[in-house]
Amino acid sequence: MRALVTVIAIIVVIAIIVVATGFVNLHGSAGEAPRVAVSGGKLPSVDADVGSVDVGTKNTTIDVPKVDTVKKAIEVPTVDVKKAQ
Repeated sequence: MRALVTVIAIIVVIAIIVVATGFVNLHGSAGEAPRVAVSGGKLPSVDADVGSVDVGTKNTTIDVPKVDTVKKAIEVPTVDVKKAQ
């Protein structure tokens, strides 16, 4: 349950950021509320202008640190445990 609430909260935050930054512009017209009689109503129409994202790769040269390991003989403490009699 906690994970579901977290996922929903993240989705809401992402939606707010996307609309606030202008990545998605929602243009809509006012809808009409349905009548009391079960005769329906009119749904609002929405046009969404969305941005685009280009994802790709390129080859480049970067500095990568090199780590070496060396084996050394060192003295380490030991613990012997003997069972009670």
